[in-house]
Amino acid sequence: METQVSVILPVHDAEPWLDECLRSVLQQDFEGPMELSVFNDASKDKSMAIVEKWKVTLEGSGIRVVIGGHDSPSPRGVGYSKNQAIAQSSGSYLCFLDADDVMMPPRVRLQLEAAVQHPASIVGCQVRREPPNSTERYTRWINQLTSDQLLTQVFTSNGPTVIMPSWFCSRAWFSHVGPFDEGGQGVPEDLLFFYAHLRKGGGVVRVDQSLLLYRYHPSAATHSVLETTIWTHRVHFLEEQALPHWATFTIWNAGRQGRRLYRSLSARAQRGCLLRCGPEQDQEGLLLLRRLSRKAQAPGAHPALPSSPAALHHLREAGPDRG
Repeated sequence: METQVSVILPVHDAEPWLDECLRSVLQQDFEGPMELSVFNDASKDKSMAIVEKWKVTLEGSGIRVVIGGHDSPSPRGVGYSKNQAIAQSSGSYLCFLDADDVMMPPRVRLQLEAAVQHPASIVGCQVRREPPNSTERYTRWINQLTSDQLLTQVFTSNGPTVIMPSWFCSRAWFSHVGPFDEGGQGVPEDLLFFYAHLRKGGGVVRVDQSLLLYRYHPSAATHSVLETTIWTHRVHFLEEQALPHWATFTIWNAGRQGRRLYRSLSARAQRGCLLRCGPEQDQEGLLLLRRLSRKAQAPGAHPALPSSPAALHHLREAGPDRG
């Protein structure tokens, strides 16, 4: 029987969390053919001994386990590991999982149902943070975005509007968008893939149930990505996908963030900015881009992304730091 879902699990020195993570794979209530694809990225701890132990249990329950990896002196990074785990897997759908996170029993079943209905979408889910009081504002934001905001706030968020460890999509769509960037530590491979997905016309869907325990700890890979790196990619995406639709725009009541945005824009984009208003009105930086003239009818405008400036929310609400 063909594998329907592959759980994609990159592993690097995940010994403290792996037992709980792998137990959550075993406890899925999905009854179709499923496999776990593990790629070891030069772990130096007992991670792979734990994986080998769980392989017996998982395969005894009908879940095929595929294990790959390398033992080089240094890890190759999250993007490389995910690509390798996908390449060695065979499922028609991909369920992404981080080794320090835990899936709730209905996750695979519910996200597969959504992915079948939305074949050109990344499907996410609501999450529960551990420890519960860590990144409260960010967790509230990712769980409470409306279905429209999952697309409209891509311009003002510090990361994908559905978090990477909750992603679920078809293999065919993943192959259409392309592999993850393999630049290694410091590269926001999830954000770059998310932007590529949107450029291809992809949608964003969220299952509104808490299906993932999303762990916060100092050694998480996300902490290696500099805020300035994310900012540069955000500004580029804004210039590429939103600003060409407007002849002019205003940064209003902007403060420090608005001045920073203006300085980050290309000279051409700066020429289209009509006004930058008083920083004294909001020290945190309230950003609103609004259209002041008729939308330029650019050929090939992206159908999935918002064309109304009302869709671009202010940074204080829409752009909390990533977890």
